[in-house]
Amino acid sequence: MKKLLIIFMFFFIGESYAQDPQFSQFYANPIYLNPAFAGSHGCPRFAVNYRNQWPALSGSYVTYSASYDQYIKGMNGGIGVIMTHDQQGKGTINHTTLSLIYNYHLKVNRKFTMMFAGKATWNQKSLDWDRLTFGDMIDPRRGFIYATGDVPRGGSRGFFDVSAGMVGFTEQFFFGVSAHHLNMPDESMIIGQSRMPIRFTGHAGAKIPLGSSSKYNNNVSIMPNMIFQYQQGFMETLLGTYVQYGALTAGAWFRSRDAFILSAGVNTGKFKVGYSYDVTVSALNNGVSGGSHEISLGLDLSCKVKKPSFRTISCPSF
Repeated sequence: MKKLLIIFMFFFIGESYAQDPQFSQFYANPIYLNPAFAGSHGCPRFAVNYRNQWPALSGSYVTYSASYDQYIKGMNGGIGVIMTHDQQGKGTINHTTLSLIYNYHLKVNRKFTMMFAGKATWNQKSLDWDRLTFGDMIDPRRGFIYATGDVPRGGSRGFFDVSAGMVGFTEQFFFGVSAHHLNMPDESMIIGQSRMPIRFTGHAGAKIPLGSSSKYNNNVSIMPNMIFQYQQGFMETLLGTYVQYGALTAGAWFRSRDAFILSAGVNTGKFKVGYSYDVTVSALNNGVSGGSHEISLGLDLSCKVKKPSFRTISCPSF
């Protein structure tokens, strides 16, 4: 058979659950990881991200994201807007979101700052029934030639959800937690109910300068990081580090039982571009899946007025 038969088990059970799409360049899309990063750069910031997961399979996952955030002095915090679009099975399932974020900045003391954020998201999910294939469509010799006897279901569904996050940081260290889909909305597009599970994220990182400060090495540093995520029984831990040398950044991560992530990027201060590749090490090996490719673009604009006098986070760009 030239087509891959995709069996959607959730058509035959009362409830089903899914995990959110993920990006491997976590800090190239910071307000997706944690809404409390909104406004953390100070001046206006744009980010665009593209991820193609398992391109060697006939039904790969492709995710797009575009975001904007900045600090507003009169609001004593940051605002952010992020839109994502996720395609599963070559457009069989589409999920589009639009989120608005407000982030309050609290200066605890001269060395420590905290940020608290809330995010409101509108979700739109759709299922293209005509793209599905079923067992009763198959002829043993000629493949998919029959019409299915299954009753068409699906369509489109819109729903609202809320999320929250917190980040604390000093000059060289930061940590944060976030919780997405706190109201657990029903995302089912067919018969039955499917509550969107809460996604919990914890992360921490540091920036460690190497050697004494001089014109040769004052821009050299390593940035070890850790991320832990949990959603409806699915857990993963990510450990890795970045090495920054002037405008150049390279990173290596290990995602528990799943993949190695290799990344590289250039940050000129105003414009940045990054690329990462996930080397699959699970049973779905790299030769079968094709790994995962990810590209990020970022643009940091200058402030129209004097840059806000608050400490920015020393976190990676990619």
